[in-house]
Amino acid sequence: MVANTGSDMTGSIYHERQVKELCALHALNNLFQERGFNKQELDQICYSLSPAMWINPHKSLLGLGNYDINVIMAALQRRGREAVWFDKRKDPKCLCLDKIEGFILNVPTEYKLGFVLLPLKRRHWIALKKIHGAFYNLDSKLDTPQLIGKDNELLIYLKDQIDSKEKELFLVVSKEIDSNQGWLMEPYEIKEDNNTDHDSIRMELRQMINGFFEL
Repeated sequence: MVANTGSDMTGSIYHERQVKELCALHALNNLFQERGFNKQELDQICYSLSPAMWINPHKSLLGLGNYDINVIMAALQRRGREAVWFDKRKDPKCLCLDKIEGFILNVPTEYKLGFVLLPLKRRHWIALKKIHGAFYNLDSKLDTPQLIGKDNELLIYLKDQIDSKEKELFLVVSKEIDSNQGWLMEPYEIKEDNNTDHDSIRMELRQMINGFFEL
């Protein structure tokens, strides 16, 4: 695993670069700014999610990684966090950025075999995080972290990303913030009745995103 701790005007930034098909692992570690997860732990999560499956649906058959959203969600829960799917019909301006620990983007990416570009599309996980007062794109395919800017620049960046039908955005928040929807600005807070089935909603979202893969 290649990890750089780059130094610039804002200080040091932990940034893991792409190895095999482990971008979900890199996104998690870049998000927490440390090597907190490893391949063995994510593989173990895969097996715990589908213990009776001979071919595990949550990772690459070849053991190269390729973890799906269920693995990322379970990994975050082990650290007391939740991944909240962001409804792209909303404007990112509704987000209370101070209550959000980071973001994970799921984007399409080209598939190459060596130097040959194949007519296939894969999925890629990217972490975005505020570090020393500015937001950075910590994509493991980048040589170094990419500065996005302050809050306003991030909101513009997020709006541009979610305007694409092929991209999905997840907010990383504490369990408390998830439970009370503290990631929403007050004027945008969702009014729900007591019959809202949060578990069913989560299951539907997981099933919807379950086909997303990484490279």
